Amino acid sequence: MRPLWVGPLTLETVTVPICDLPSALVGTRIAQLSDLHYDGQRLTLPLLQAAIAQVNALQADLVTLTGDFITRSPAPVAELADYLGQLQGRCGVLAVLGNHDNHSPKHRSKVLEELRRVGIQTLWNEVVYPLGPDFPVVGLAELWAKDFLPSVLGQVPPHLPRLVLAHQPDTADTLTPWRVDLQLSGHTHGGQIVVPKLGIVPAWVERWEKGLATVLPFPKLKRRAAQAIRHWDWASGLHPVTCNPITPSWIYVNRGLGTYSPGRWRCPPEVTLLTLVRHP
Repeated sequence: MRPLWVGPLTLETVTVPICDLPSALVGTRIAQLSDLHYDGQRLTLPLLQAAIAQVNALQADLVTLTGDFITRSPAPVAELADYLGQLQGRCGVLAVLGNHDNHSPKHRSKVLEELRRVGIQTLWNEVVYPLGPDFPVVGLAELWAKDFLPSVLGQVPPHLPRLVLAHQPDTADTLTPWRVDLQLSGHTHGGQIVVPKLGIVPAWVERWEKGLATVLPFPKLKRRAAQAIRHWDWASGLHPVTCNPITPSWIYVNRGLGTYSPGRWRCPPEVTLLTLVRHP
């Protein structure tokens, strides 16, 4: 079912202070897209094209894509990749996969193959250095994947600031043994429906489902409760991650482009531009 209302694409601009950021990287601009769910229902072609045009107009140093390129079938990803291949970043385009991209080994392989075909460097527990040797980028496997390997962060010298790409915001809870200066995520869609003074509607639903799962022995209900988002307080925007005590740590959660039914309200799809500055 198509969403009833999506709303206009927005550009969110954010400044993030990074400890030990090399002087040469002060002012680095990182663009982010997330949660495209390209399947003919949840993302219109005009919105996708507008988002790509917006990203390219920003002339960012690095473009990042934080997962959920598909929803159920991997078939649409070839067409999507042709569009995403138009994205331009001075130092390239990086991606990680989301939970929908990882429904099966076939799904994952197809998404990886098509993104890499168009020159998008797609990471699965890998460390790369597109911005130079003093600011690595760590791309993690999806949080629910069997081979999710947060210890890959141990490959990075602890004195180096770093950017982490991880689809689910809750990934941050598993990263506390390592330094994480900035994590970029998606997954939440910002909640899609945000009621003034009352908050995010899906958060209410998940709390209700978790309560039911404690008293009703329904496997489907228990699975949904197990996959509930813990950090709805990080549903969108920039937030400090106080559970990581090593250095000041930040997470930015993009509201995504794709939209589930019934739609979005007070939670429009977004392109993000993050500018890095040196922490005082």
